[in-house]
Amino acid sequence: MAKEKVHINLVFIGHVDHGKSTTVGRLLFDSGNIDEQTMRKLTQRAEELGKKGFEFAFIMDNLKEEQERGVTIDLAHKRFDTPKYYFTIIDAPGHRDFIKNMITGASQADAGVVCVAANDGVMAQTKEHIFLSKTLGVSQLIIAVNKMDMVNYDEAKFKAVVEDVSKLLKSVGYKPDEIAFIPMASLKGDNVAKKSENMPWYTGKILLEQLDELKEPEKPTELPLRLPIQDVYNITGIGVVPVGRVETGVMKVGQKVIFVPGREGKGVIGELKSIEMHHEQVQTAEPGDNVGFNVRGIGKKDIARGDVLGTTDNVPTVATEFTAQIVVLNHPSVITIGYTPVFHIHTAQVACQVTEIVKKLNPATGEVLEEKPDFIKNGDAAIVKVKPVQPLVIETQKDIPQMSRFAVRDSGQTVAAGMCIDLIKKTLE
Repeated sequence: MAKEKVHINLVFIGHVDHGKSTTVGRLLFDSGNIDEQTMRKLTQRAEELGKKGFEFAFIMDNLKEEQERGVTIDLAHKRFDTPKYYFTIIDAPGHRDFIKNMITGASQADAGVVCVAANDGVMAQTKEHIFLSKTLGVSQLIIAVNKMDMVNYDEAKFKAVVEDVSKLLKSVGYKPDEIAFIPMASLKGDNVAKKSENMPWYTGKILLEQLDELKEPEKPTELPLRLPIQDVYNITGIGVVPVGRVETGVMKVGQKVIFVPGREGKGVIGELKSIEMHHEQVQTAEPGDNVGFNVRGIGKKDIARGDVLGTTDNVPTVATEFTAQIVVLNHPSVITIGYTPVFHIHTAQVACQVTEIVKKLNPATGEVLEEKPDFIKNGDAAIVKVKPVQPLVIETQKDIPQMSRFAVRDSGQTVAAGMCIDLIKKTLE
């Protein structure tokens, strides 16, 4: 096999109905990654369902339920090639109740395309997604100002959206002058994979070209192996096949591996028999690779989503307590000691109790504003101590940053986000 192009995980995010799926579909079709016949079938299906105009979205929204509702529910993955890179596109849902999938998506992404509709501008989820992208470590963004056809391709409208989004980007720590803003109309195909005639005032790159301007993600191959399990399948003739994305380190056939916490919280050990990526057997996998693999000596009941694979000579850290730096995004009242929301860390979802609010920080500068405050509220940054209700794999920001980030959710919304800065290690018997 020839040397692969560099791989980038790209997430499409933004408010519901701002055209994420349609943008992805248009990109895949116009760049020749989807054939005419498939497209015809989807167009027909869209018309049958009374969803004319949704045909491009259907490329990603292939779950039947989504086609009927015209809504993106699950994370969809598609391979997509540009002259320079090959991308795995993650189409992340914009709907509120689907934001936990969005979190999984963003935490796997190297770069993001944020769709903002020109006729709506910045909406609640635009803010939430951009903030989460920053906290979850998506370092590069492209802003697609979509639905320009709805505002008659007006340059002034485009500029107004650029200004609002720039303020938002700046407030969470992105540098707007390093980010491309592209005026587009995905349904019509303007500036997605083909230059638009309708916006002669725009002289920048179209989306397809801009993707090749993304910087190559650094691969943390020198760090210890960490692969959070996303799903576990039982495949006839092969056996148990866990799937997930390598976060750090290098995975090699023949390695002695351990899954922690594992069913009993003691870790489950086995030998790595095979690795498969994009339906091909490979000998090794690196950070960013989405793989399925088979391990000798592992039963279906031994491991589950949220467990983390490492090597036996460098076991992933199971924490009984940890200290975190968080930012409160969206809490209806205040957070006090005893609060026990669900923490989403890599692929794990575990309830954790706040046992101490150590200090309140200035979210912009990080300086200490108050020691041991009684509570924290929206907009506050803080250092807190946290106790998971069951064993949980997390690493510190300084050791393995990719495994330190999390989002905090409660009653259907993202309350806070942050990273682990210190922990108390559980000893595995």
